[in-house]
Amino acid sequence: MRFKLVAFPVLAVSILSVAVSAFSQVVPSYERKSGWPFTVGAGPVSYDVDLGHGRMYGFAGWFDIYPGKLPSILHGHLGAEGELREIRFGASSSQPNVRYDTAAMGLIYMWHRLKNVRPYAKCMIGDGSVDFPRLSPTYSHDTRTFTAPGGGIEFRVKQDIWVRADYEYQRWQSLAVYGNLKPQGFTLGVSYDFTHPFLLKNRQ
Repeated sequence: MRFKLVAFPVLAVSILSVAVSAFSQVVPSYERKSGWPFTVGAGPVSYDVDLGHGRMYGFAGWFDIYPGKLPSILHGHLGAEGELREIRFGASSSQPNVRYDTAAMGLIYMWHRLKNVRPYAKCMIGDGSVDFPRLSPTYSHDTRTFTAPGGGIEFRVKQDIWVRADYEYQRWQSLAVYGNLKPQGFTLGVSYDFTHPFLLKNRQ
C-alpha cells in the first residue's frame, strides 16, 4: 500500500520535470496540416472518488481526432476525444473493494497560440462502473451515465510528443444511498501523434 501511495507523486514530479525542460527550449512554431490528425496518450491518475473514502489512484488512456474540414476558426482547434480510466489503487482497509472504471467521449478545444504550450478545454459524457462498500447482500456495484467538464495544458517534449496535465470533474447520475457522485481529479501523461500532423512553418 505504501508503494502505491508514493508511486504517483514520484511519477508526477518526473513527468513535470520533463515538461519544464522542454518548455524552456527554443522551438520553432508549428501548425497543423489538413486531414485527420490522430494522437494517443496514457498516464497515471489521482482522484477524489467521493465515497467518503478520499483519494485513490489508477491509470488512464485517451485519443484525440481533429477533423480537417471545419471553418477556419475551428480548424485544428476543435476535435473529438475518447478516454478510458481505471481507478483501483489506494483503497483503505475499511473500504477495500472501492473501484471506478469509466469510458467517455466528447469534444475538446485546443489553443495553439504558444510554441511549446497548448491549453485546452473539454466536455465529456460517458458510462461508469463503480464498486463500493456493500450496502446489502446483493448491492456493492452499480453503473451510471456521467458528464464531465474539464481542461488542462500540454507541453511539447519533441515534435510529436506532448506531456499532458489534465483536470476533470465528473457528475454521476444518482446512486442509491450515495446520491449524485462527483469524483474529480488529475491525470498526468504523455501523448504521441502517430500521423505526424505538424510541419515547421519555415519549411512550407
